[in-house]
Amino acid sequence: MEVASPEPHRHVNNIEPIPACHWCRGCVVGLCMALAGCHSAPSLQEPLNLSQAKAAVSHYQDSGAYARDLQQSADLARHWIEERCARRAAGERLAVVFDIDETLLSNAPLIRRLDYAYLAPEWVAWVDSAEAPAIEPVRALYRRCLELGLEVFLITGRRDPSDRPATVVNLRRQGLEGYAELILAQPGERALSTTQRKSGARAAIEARGYIIIANVGDQESDLRGGHSERSFKLQNPFYIME
Repeated sequence: MEVASPEPHRHVNNIEPIPACHWCRGCVVGLCMALAGCHSAPSLQEPLNLSQAKAAVSHYQDSGAYARDLQQSADLARHWIEERCARRAAGERLAVVFDIDETLLSNAPLIRRLDYAYLAPEWVAWVDSAEAPAIEPVRALYRRCLELGLEVFLITGRRDPSDRPATVVNLRRQGLEGYAELILAQPGERALSTTQRKSGARAAIEARGYIIIANVGDQESDLRGGHSERSFKLQNPFYIME
């Protein structure tokens, strides 16, 4: 987080001399106080201390509030999906899009172990281990989509081809199979923002004749850009991806 530097204290220079007068000494004292008041240091509010911020995120997870919020968000998505499927028109090819990290799979064990730091070698090793646990309310939503006969597409920021094998294994271990396609970030897309890449992937799905009735992700960048009837934002207190 970039914090703006406070404006340096300004000194009063080049003040024209005040002609002598017959006024009392209080006049001069009052003028000095007025000048000092005009150029006093602004009141600054210190940002939240990093240690306090990390403690707040840990408490949010440990208290059960994070899990409850995820359950509520998944329930909202499920209600919409079931409602939309109930009025499915003949011939409609309905689909749902899910993100993976902090949506279907949780990286909280790694994040907490690293004390909320990001270290690229540790991330690569974690992905390769295929040990990320499922986020249960979203896994249940995923399975409900399959029960309703919907096509499920996974669009992730994980990289192709390096992350694909372990991601497939991790999803299978967590009972997240049956998806129509797993779409990872391609080498030629590295210069694109998350929003550009993911909205482009959804547009390509629509171009194949599908109607994306729900898009589920933990980042605003997962959801921006349209190409979905409804979007559902899951809570993520750990990081922001643009």
